[in-house]
Amino acid sequence: MIETDIKKYKKLDVTEVISLLGTSISIGLTDELVEKYRKTYGYNELPEKRPSLLLKFIKKFWGVTAWMLELIIVLSLLLHRQLDAYIVTGLLVFNAVISFMQELSAQHAVETLKSKLHVSSKVLRNGSWGVIPARELVPGDIVRIRLGDFIPADMKILAGDIEVDQSAVTGESQEVESTKSDVVYSGSIVVRGQADCVIALTGSNTFFGKTVHLVQLATPKAHIDDIVKKVSFWLLLIVGIFLGIAVISLKFTEVSFIEALPLSLVLLMSAIPVALPTMFTVSTALGSLELSKKGVLVTRLSSPDDAASMDILCVDKTGTLTENKISVAEVKAFGTYTKEEVILYGAMASQGANQDSIDNAFLREAKEKKLDLNSFIQARFVPFDPKLRRTEATVINMKNEKIYITKGSFQSVAKSCKLSTEEVKKYESQVGLFAQSGFKTIAVACKQRQDGKTVLIGLVALIDNPSGSAKVAISRLHQLGIKILMLTGDAFEIAKNIAQKVSIKGEILVAKAGGEFKKFDFTEELIENNAGFAEVYPEDKYTIVQRLQTLGHVVGMTGDGVNDSPALKQAEVGIAVRNATDVAKSSASLILTRGDSLMSIVEPIIVGRKIFQRINTWIINKISRTTLKVVFIIISFVLFKKIIISATAMLIMLFMTDFVKISLATDNVTWSQKPTKWKLKGLIASASLLGVMMAIEAFGLLAIGLNYLHIGIDSNILNTFTFEILFFFAIFSIFIAREPGRFWDSIPSNAMLVAIALDVLIAIVVSTFGLLGFKPISVSITLFIIAYSCIFSLLVNDFIKRKVFPVRYSEVV
Repeated sequence: MIETDIKKYKKLDVTEVISLLGTSISIGLTDELVEKYRKTYGYNELPEKRPSLLLKFIKKFWGVTAWMLELIIVLSLLLHRQLDAYIVTGLLVFNAVISFMQELSAQHAVETLKSKLHVSSKVLRNGSWGVIPARELVPGDIVRIRLGDFIPADMKILAGDIEVDQSAVTGESQEVESTKSDVVYSGSIVVRGQADCVIALTGSNTFFGKTVHLVQLATPKAHIDDIVKKVSFWLLLIVGIFLGIAVISLKFTEVSFIEALPLSLVLLMSAIPVALPTMFTVSTALGSLELSKKGVLVTRLSSPDDAASMDILCVDKTGTLTENKISVAEVKAFGTYTKEEVILYGAMASQGANQDSIDNAFLREAKEKKLDLNSFIQARFVPFDPKLRRTEATVINMKNEKIYITKGSFQSVAKSCKLSTEEVKKYESQVGLFAQSGFKTIAVACKQRQDGKTVLIGLVALIDNPSGSAKVAISRLHQLGIKILMLTGDAFEIAKNIAQKVSIKGEILVAKAGGEFKKFDFTEELIENNAGFAEVYPEDKYTIVQRLQTLGHVVGMTGDGVNDSPALKQAEVGIAVRNATDVAKSSASLILTRGDSLMSIVEPIIVGRKIFQRINTWIINKISRTTLKVVFIIISFVLFKKIIISATAMLIMLFMTDFVKISLATDNVTWSQKPTKWKLKGLIASASLLGVMMAIEAFGLLAIGLNYLHIGIDSNILNTFTFEILFFFAIFSIFIAREPGRFWDSIPSNAMLVAIALDVLIAIVVSTFGLLGFKPISVSITLFIIAYSCIFSLLVNDFIKRKVFPVRYSEVV
């Protein structure tokens, strides 16, 4: 049995730990041992506690809507309306079941996404390095951790020096230096360096007590809650005003307050948009699943909605605008060194296991030139540090001599070489020539002994060609109304060259002056006339994003490194590219899994705008239908001194139409070609006007029924007639609310058409055969009501929607 107390591992040296775990530094674990340890200790995760499904279902009978229904049941029993009580009880249970099933469906969608989001680890097994999901790690695995990695388990360092941020684990705010034989904890973050380690404890045995959930899928709350509150306020205001009129009118009728109370409760309940959060969750969950099939993983369900409003996208050059396939274009050697030696020394200050693009370029070039890397032993290696902007290595040659090599940006290497001002100017002219050709310059320096002088031995020009689809993607993003700003740490000339090749119009601004980020006066003119910023350090991206947001912009940001994470978190739409570090992925709301990064960004924008329009349709339909019901019922009560529709009939209609509204989450909508913005006052005004128009038309139909069809003789027949008027106007209003142009400009989804057809069929059957407490009316009267409401909705109201309303779709978004 392996030791499960991390304190014991602290006391053991590296050799003892290796022996205890039965592993090998050079080979790692064998497949047989991996299987054995997994059976004993399980996966590297903490079993998730799932809430009781029964408890979830019971909670559906608790809440504002449920309370109102339960109060109506009690009032119906007190008024000896047993049939009404039974029907409302059935509707209460039906609503709970439907809501419960929708919640399970949305949860399943979230879990499906979550299963696709995992952290990977570099692991040595059977003598070769590979990448596996962190949950598959077992005690005894040899792993490599580097800058930007989350530490997935408790482990002991075998070789290397790192700094870790373990504030999430131990509460220490300072970064902790760790070296050979030190223990580092699950949940910590590597902020500098690289190390090979052996896994000691996994899953629930770790010091932290559980594996950190690196990517969490959060149900949107703040944004949609704000929309719900505003819509609820206006709906309750409309209902409240008309109910006030009804209460005053009670004095002039024979209807008691108790008799009017159930209907009043139903009208109040209809004003609460209880289905909006569910509809939003279902829409975003379905949208997120659609995106996952297109190489975009969603880590926060509200991110497609944020992408719909994004109007500025800050993009990193490398890997987003370019192919991220760096190769050597040209080499300049200095002094007695040859071009081959510059490449050889640069390759010796690289490691292929890190999958660093610059390191790989040097290693590939050395291999192509058949340079003998085996004649050197890499005794020490310090991977690229974004702050120092260089890598360092100590190598030993065949004569057992140590050579200290530095490889990185010219400015960084020049400082370590202590070049004079004249020398810097001399070499910068060559760097400038490389930059004009679109090349990135890497300087290589070395010293032959520890106390010797570091000598610049050469400059290597690297090229990263623009992505083949970058120009097309940028053109598409411009069509969608999104401004592109390029942010790059490369020199001005390189940034300018790439911007021109991919058609990002405007000037490139140099972000640095004297080592400090320039205090630009961020104005709309500056954003409009410029293509981006060059010589930007990763930490400056946060400042740029923040300043854009202060101008009222919704900002997207692409990134891949640990130092990009503050900017990715700050941006409304943080986008981690395919090869991003774990820290960047955990900070982002979208993760790209395919190489064509920029083109992949288009998809969540389109999906988000579709979701926006579906919610837009839901709000328009909800407000217009509520206005129709309240105005029609209250005005008829004032005119006829009686309630012409029962509370039960209203409840049945409310639940039947809500059933259809959820299908809006699948609708084929006409989405906006520009960034979307919520302008609820205009939206509510238009929807209310539409509701008033439908109420006027409904009174026309009621007049025909009373004067020519004689439905007023029997109050029960009048109840059924009124139900059909309100129901069919509500159904046909969906077709004009969903489409900003003419209602036939787009075809509803199959799911929505099926839901509407079923709803209409149920309404006809209920009215014709007198089910659920309705008194039957003839099919001919029902068909007349359908024809009347269809003509006025699809012809008259559709025309008014496009030509008369002061706030149309184009102005709303």
